[in-house]
Amino acid sequence: MILAGFHPVREALEGRPAAVEALLVQKGRGDARVRELLEKARGAGVPVRLVPREELDRVAGRAHNGVAARVAERAYDALEACLQGEKGRRLVLFLDEVTDPGNVGSVLRTAAAGGAAVVLPERHAAGLTEHVAKSAAGALERVRVGRAGNAARFLEEAKKDGFWVFGAAPDGEPLWDVDLTGDVLLCLGAEGSGLRRLTRETCDRLVAIPMAQGAGSLNVSVAAAVLLYEAVRQRRMGPPTRPGGAPKGEKGGDDGGPGARAARGSLDGDGG
Repeated sequence: MILAGFHPVREALEGRPAAVEALLVQKGRGDARVRELLEKARGAGVPVRLVPREELDRVAGRAHNGVAARVAERAYDALEACLQGEKGRRLVLFLDEVTDPGNVGSVLRTAAAGGAAVVLPERHAAGLTEHVAKSAAGALERVRVGRAGNAARFLEEAKKDGFWVFGAAPDGEPLWDVDLTGDVLLCLGAEGSGLRRLTRETCDRLVAIPMAQGAGSLNVSVAAAVLLYEAVRQRRMGPPTRPGGAPKGEKGGDDGGPGARAARGSLDGDGG
């Protein structure tokens, strides 16, 4: 949702800053009212974009007076809330710079069905826009959705809290051979580019969705559904028998074991 004009934007920054995804300011505006909004935005950690008037006209109409704000359809949940749940059964999806609103909305529907929370990056990602809400078909109100300013730091905090962080990548281990029981955080990257380097390096392991030769890659929302429901299936039926019969290990255990962090990997959002 786009708010235009000084008063609506100031009300949003003061009343629900966590829902404000970006402050848009016309280039060249530097008067006292603009400076006040910039100070409020920066104090609340809201990203600021300086844009030409033509862009503001396009996204906010002509009655914007040089300022507008992109506001989520609903407030984001705290990251701590996204990591809550019954220990040993928690599921979280992290979408690393997935920019297509339709894909984000579809992932939210899958997360609602599979009992998972969703975390989005603060920048370079589709937020909780009207398009996302429409694509989610009501799931937006049934899923905990958080926003992380620093992806690598968020993933490290999740690992400290007992999560195993898996990334989808074409060069990962076959999904059917990977133990996805316990507290699991699944990372999926942007269409085409996959996970960012730091996100890949922070993951514990990589997983790949086995596909027929020449099939190419999967849409990120389809890949999310396959990964999430394999984790759900294993919670009901048990994990696969791993090569050599070794389990994935315990968090904080021997780094040289089968579930070691030395086996770091990444997740490719196209799920290939």
